[in-house]
Amino acid sequence: MLQTAAERRNALAGGAIGLAAILLFIGIAAVSLTASGGSDAFAGIISDPYILRVLRFTLLQAVLSTLLSVLLALPVARALARQPNFPGRIWIIRLMAVPMGLPVLIGALGLIGIWGRQGLLNTALLKLGLSEPVSIYGLTGILLAHIFFNLPLACRLMLAGLERLPAEYWLMASNLGMRPRAVFRFIEWPAIRGLIPGISGLIFMLCATSFTLVLTLGGGPAATTIEVAIYQSLRFDFDPGRAVALSLLQIALAGLILGAMSFLPASRDEGLTAGRHSMRFDGRMAMAKLSDGLLLVLATAFLLSPLLSVLVAGLRADLPKLVGEPVFWQAAAMSFGISLSAATLALVVSAALIRARQTISGDKRFTRGSRALYAAMGGASSMVLLVPPVVLATGWFMALRPFGDASVFAPVLVVLINMLMALPFVMRVLEPAYLVHQRRTARLSASLGITGAARLRLVDWPGLRKPLLTALSFAMALSLGDLGAVALFGSDGFVTLPWLVYSRMGSYRTNDADGLALILGVICLLLTIAGASGQMRGHGADDGR
Repeated sequence: MLQTAAERRNALAGGAIGLAAILLFIGIAAVSLTASGGSDAFAGIISDPYILRVLRFTLLQAVLSTLLSVLLALPVARALARQPNFPGRIWIIRLMAVPMGLPVLIGALGLIGIWGRQGLLNTALLKLGLSEPVSIYGLTGILLAHIFFNLPLACRLMLAGLERLPAEYWLMASNLGMRPRAVFRFIEWPAIRGLIPGISGLIFMLCATSFTLVLTLGGGPAATTIEVAIYQSLRFDFDPGRAVALSLLQIALAGLILGAMSFLPASRDEGLTAGRHSMRFDGRMAMAKLSDGLLLVLATAFLLSPLLSVLVAGLRADLPKLVGEPVFWQAAAMSFGISLSAATLALVVSAALIRARQTISGDKRFTRGSRALYAAMGGASSMVLLVPPVVLATGWFMALRPFGDASVFAPVLVVLINMLMALPFVMRVLEPAYLVHQRRTARLSASLGITGAARLRLVDWPGLRKPLLTALSFAMALSLGDLGAVALFGSDGFVTLPWLVYSRMGSYRTNDADGLALILGVICLLLTIAGASGQMRGHGADDGR
């Protein structure tokens, strides 16, 4: 053991405090839901046609969104893998990262600009004499939006699996003269098949807990998910009993999904390789080049057109006027303060949990209790998946009602909820980097007697600066563009940039909403690019993924 007794105590105490704080924050929300008549309300779910209809629609749109996203991502990933020399290929792959760093509300506005009633596509269809334009609202719009955000995620994960295949596979396929169908059947499909369950489970979870997209594109009561129904029950109907019942239903649904995902098979190793550069031969035929090229052009147009729509519509707005409004600076200051606070808190909590987990794993006496604590600290970062932000906000809303106006506590609650939202990503970025850093520096630091603040200044900060800044920038972008945690508490006295965009949309001030959306989107993308650049420099190379 390279840690001193004091370092070990401090590490375990920090991890225990972080774990207790997470469990306490989520536990209070859950207890307040139950204490507000949740058990009685939950028992009446099976007899409430409205709640059952919301549950059916939530599952229906999640299933359809998952199927469409995965099925459409498969040929696009194959085309990218088969055409390594396609013009602009690296930019197509980078484009697929944009929706993942784009605020959901901005993506929805871009889709409305293309597929809405006055959008580019419907305008073209009307000029062709078609009397029934495409409707972006309702189930169709929700599916379209989920595909826009989730297809790139599925495609990048599938592409990574295909690119990990050994070069010897492609050489053997070329020597045997295998046709594209045989290549897919015997080489590509076995590699992708192991990835699909995990990809599908992740996308299904994202779609089942979707809030902002459904709130923006839903078609009223007939197209409402559980989280949106919770928001409507409190914000418009002020029916706490129904909100509590829906919140408990959402927790139960998320728990079932996470439980099912834990049984999904892990992906297998694709095989041994001699380390040669992978070169595919099955994409050199003229028909393959034509079909793959057409597919990549269509996929690029589908992803790029909403982004261009946001850019063009935003530039048409009176940006100097918007920036000069006091409410803009009020919203910007609130958003920046919340995002910086949430991201910093996520870094502190993650560092405490990671350090404690590393201390426990390095203990030779790895008892059953230690193993349980180790797992609990790792699982705490994903608790937000079990209790989504809207449910947490509802629980705290119910807990704070007896003390007066709950909106007084809104900034603090939004910071804490956004911190929990960012925690899984921050842990994923920091933990591998911290473990590598420890293996490289722990023994030498111990032999030189460098401990405490001196080690933090001389060893840990220089070695972990890049992953820390990467996690900070991504966490800030995630918090800055979030609408879900703000939706219940947004008011004239508590305005963030996403809430300002949404309120301008709701008051039919579309030009203002477009301009504000452009400003918010640019800020979030710059933060995402800064984080990605830092991560690439930290790994020493840019592989385009």
